[in-house]
Order: sequence, then structure tokens, then C-alpha cells
Amino acid sequence: MSNNKEQGQKQINIELDEKTAEGIYSNLAIINHSVSEFVVDFISMMPGAPKAKVKSRIVLTPQHAKKFLKALNDNVSRFEKAHGTIKDYEQPPIPINFGPTGEA
Repeated sequence: MSNNKEQGQKQINIELDEKTAEGIYSNLAIINHSVSEFVVDFISMMPGAPKAKVKSRIVLTPQHAKKFLKALNDNVSRFEKAHGTIKDYEQPPIPINFGPTGEA
């Protein structure tokens, strides 16, 4: 006989293909939101380059954005406990132009 805790836990199999496993480098993230979603654009900027490309866009519900924030905070805290404080270097603001603005 299994207990209620075991019945309530579901296991999810997650697949990671080879191309996705390589990852995408990003050194800038732009976050926008509406009442129903958060949009995170991950960008790779090269020093001195006049253009930067959005490498990936992730759209989250507000609830998932909040869970992601908590998970990221937890992971940064664990990283800093193991490796020391992450230094936050001040950089000049980057003027960003996405072209015409759209509406959600």
C-alpha cells in the first residue's frame, strides 16, 4: 500500500537534444511584461559592435516568472556560499533600439 505523498508526486521525463544541450551565450537580458505575461529576450552583445541579436525569447506567465525568480535567487545564494560573492561591475547604460514598438 502506498502513502498519499507517493501518490501526489509525479515524475517528469525531460529530453534534451544535442543542439539545445550546447546552450546559447547571453550577456544581456531585456525583460518586458504585460498584465498576462513576462517576456525575456536573451541577447549576445559583442564589444564595439553596433548591432546585437536576440538569441532566445522566453515567455512566462506572471506565476512562472515569480517561481523562476525564486529559483534563480536560491541558486545564486548557493553558488555564493560555495564560491564567494559574485561581483557586480557597473557598466554604462546601453542604448537599445528594437525598432518599432509593438503592443501585446
